[in-house]
Amino acid sequence: MEWNSEKVVNEFRYERKFLVEGLSFYEADKFVLSHPYLFREAFHQRFVNNIYFDSIFDYDNYFDNINGDSKRVKVRIRWYNDLFELVKNPVLEFKIKNGQVGKKISFNLKPFRIDKTFDCSTINQCLAVSDIPIEIKKIVQSLSPTIMNRYLRKYYLSFDKIFRITIDSQLGYYKINRYNNTFLNKKFVDDEIILELKYPFDMNKKARYITNIFPFRLSKSSKYVNGIELVMKKGLIGSKLIVRAAQVYESDCKV
Repeated sequence: MEWNSEKVVNEFRYERKFLVEGLSFYEADKFVLSHPYLFREAFHQRFVNNIYFDSIFDYDNYFDNINGDSKRVKVRIRWYNDLFELVKNPVLEFKIKNGQVGKKISFNLKPFRIDKTFDCSTINQCLAVSDIPIEIKKIVQSLSPTIMNRYLRKYYLSFDKIFRITIDSQLGYYKINRYNNTFLNKKFVDDEIILELKYPFDMNKKARYITNIFPFRLSKSSKYVNGIELVMKKGLIGSKLIVRAAQVYESDCKV
């Protein structure tokens, strides 16, 4: 696919996730600020909000993730701070993963509202008036919003401005339907803290010096996967697993 008018946020980079266990947010923050690589707060703390999209019936992005496919894409709309009512500066993001590295391609969208009238037509109307390539609009319109999540994020930058750390806390997840959204199907995970280390792909060797000091467990956890499994009905996920297994079996059996 040609990305003619995209805003490339970054080239391919590593994003290492760590699950912070046994520490409070304050203690994790203190640990990062006392790290020998001299991290300092880089931006003011704020809430991050996302709407994730997936294939309407098969949840391809979800299964690509749990199956560990080396090449996969997540599609989401991101904005900051207020969750409901007017979304003033939404950004459509394609998060592209290739092996252990990834990058984002982003498109600015026109404002839209998240309230009791929100449904898939809200997204379609937003796409229609936004200045983005028609092929991008078609991709998003072929998908369905599945969950909305929200977390509080704090940002850090190393003294040499090469390595970035974020700490996410106060995670919340909301189920989104194509129609008739009440946002009552929601789950909050107040005791989970996620630290991410982000750096260019050619800095992996130097990154080991940083991570070797971490007392945290490296994790492949995905907020999107966690959100789906928290707010989706277990029976529905189970049935989709059966369908996906049957599709894989059928594909493997073709000559």
